[in-house]
Amino acid sequence: MSRTSGRHRKPPQYAAPTPHRHRHRRPSPLASALKTQPTRVAAAVAGSAVLVTAGPMAAQLPAQAPRPAILAQADLLRAPGALAVPAGLRAATSTQAGAGPVTASNSRNAQLPIAAQADSQPAAIAAAKSALAARVVEQPKRPAAPQPAYLNPLRDVSGLLPERVDQGVDFGGSGPVYALGDAVITNAQGSNYGWPGGGWITYQLTSGPDAGKLVFLAEDVTPQVQAGQHVTSSTVIATMFNGGDGIETGWAQPTGFTAESQSPEAGGIDGNGPFPTMIGMNFEQMLHSLGVPAGNNASQAAAGTLPAGYPSWG
Repeated sequence: MSRTSGRHRKPPQYAAPTPHRHRHRRPSPLASALKTQPTRVAAAVAGSAVLVTAGPMAAQLPAQAPRPAILAQADLLRAPGALAVPAGLRAATSTQAGAGPVTASNSRNAQLPIAAQADSQPAAIAAAKSALAARVVEQPKRPAAPQPAYLNPLRDVSGLLPERVDQGVDFGGSGPVYALGDAVITNAQGSNYGWPGGGWITYQLTSGPDAGKLVFLAEDVTPQVQAGQHVTSSTVIATMFNGGDGIETGWAQPTGFTAESQSPEAGGIDGNGPFPTMIGMNFEQMLHSLGVPAGNNASQAAAGTLPAGYPSWG
């Protein structure tokens, strides 16, 4: 058995445990490491380096504004186990989060619960729509263009040829003949001994500036209407044919049996003239105003007189 010198004997590493209620708790590795002097020095140097490095970085960071309550509530909603947030509410929360500096209005909104702010969104949208609708000024409706009282009765005649102005106005051609305007047929004959070709139709105007006056259409025409029939400017009252004499149309006497120029009020001028008559020229001027070509003697002086109540063409 050898003996070891006492100066080389190492002291025990741990002291004998003392009785304590926490005698089974083991110290942490970090605490044990810090018990040695070299370890404590290294930790102090590292901590100083962290502080020196963090100082300039902290000076470069911008000042952060306090997080609004709305963001804190949004964080709570995003936490695990939180209730699902509707998409519309998340959009509203994101808008408030990026709205910039806190103002009096959005500060008040931030203090509202999330559900209350979501409920206010539809009301705000409805109010904005109402304000926009109030700014829209309804355009006044344009009045409909007034319809002319009379239309060209010969507008669809093929090969229309203006001829002499006598008791009325003579034309050649073939095709439909319309009434001047609203009227009532007073006479419609396909064979009348007093006129070449036999046709004789009269109608009384019921509207327009010449309402009450009678119009005749005679000679080479075939009636397409009957006495007592109500017609308009769109009604074909006769078909014109090439019979060699053409047609004649003008003002009729109040009796409806002959032309106005044969009455005493118009000078009593019969079929022998002189032509043109004053009453014939008056009707020709009206037709011309509706787009009908002028008669071949319309520039000549007219005979007879113009009874009262007929239109004046200056």
